[in-house]
Amino acid sequence: MSWLTEFPQLSRRDLLTLRQTLDEGYRSFSRSYGEAIENFFDPLLAFLVWFENLLVEAPWWVVIAAILGITHYAARSIKLTVGVGISLFLVGFFGMWEDTMSTLSIITVCTLISIALGIPMGILMARSHRAQSIITPVLDIMQTMPAFVYLIPVVMLLGIGKIPGLIAVIIYAIPPVIRLTNLGIRLVDKEVLEAADAYGVTPMQRLFNVQLPLAMPNIMAGINQTIMMALAMVVIASMIGVSGLGQPVLRSITNQYFTLGILNGAAIVVLAIIFDRVSQSYAKRSQRYMRSGS
Repeated sequence: MSWLTEFPQLSRRDLLTLRQTLDEGYRSFSRSYGEAIENFFDPLLAFLVWFENLLVEAPWWVVIAAILGITHYAARSIKLTVGVGISLFLVGFFGMWEDTMSTLSIITVCTLISIALGIPMGILMARSHRAQSIITPVLDIMQTMPAFVYLIPVVMLLGIGKIPGLIAVIIYAIPPVIRLTNLGIRLVDKEVLEAADAYGVTPMQRLFNVQLPLAMPNIMAGINQTIMMALAMVVIASMIGVSGLGQPVLRSITNQYFTLGILNGAAIVVLAIIFDRVSQSYAKRSQRYMRSGS
């Protein structure tokens, strides 16, 4: 009757055997396919290294001018453009320019990959209840599992470097854009869809000309959250060799360098605010344009 008072569980020997079996299986998989997987990611690594070198080695005023041009095109706000310029100048003035550009490069690449993968997956979820029932639990696991847990298999498979950090950031950051793309498409008014069908549009025309434009505010909110979550992973990704602002923050924690941590943390906040304000301004401007056009 001990099972009434004690929780039934595997014996230590059986539990140890199970763990050893799983560990050996993963090690065997890593030895067999690790090199092939690394080769698969080589083009992405080459692009990431090229983009990072481009930002770091280009004259600082050229980079700031390019960012200001993108900011003004997206937001059409003089105040925001000037604020972004001043913030970036202060980041460089305090000696954090190279680390900031490294962080900017990986966040940009992670965001583009998350958008390229997340929006089609969100569309698939919106068009198929079966796909939604399969993908939703996966997203729940990706959002609730601590980042340190899924860093373990990624590092064991690919080692230390930029690509493992990139994968970890994408796993952590991609769920919002998938969820909000799915939500935005599902929230499109049924009467609007019926009116589009009455005009004889094809399913693809209905998706690209009706559903996606109307779902754009939700999609942009998902992209915004994806960027914020990617920036939140900067410090954790630095533990597996990703260069950027996370490494000085990590050094400040281990060596109790208060000022170093505060300054580099502030630079991360500056990037977060820039991405947040620019993406939100672009979303609002696009929404106003759509309403005026309609």
